[in-house]
Amino acid sequence: MEKLKVVSWSMFVISMVGILYALIFNLPDWIVYAVSIVFIPIAILSFGLIQMARGRKEEEEDKRKEPFIGY
Repeated sequence: MEKLKVVSWSMFVISMVGILYALIFNLPDWIVYAVSIVFIPIAILSFGLIQMARGRKEEEEDKRKEPFIGY
């Protein structure tokens, strides 16, 4: 799960930087369209993965208390 968090946060940060770069600087239209087509869905996907990687407190406590039984 830790690897999923790291990858998701890095994807989220990269996509937000790309979106902000396209908004701030005066770029040609085709670059802005390409950034919006690529980075906005990546930002939404990575935000969803960040939320999925975060476990609830009850689940964390249950995992610690209950040992893995097996198959």
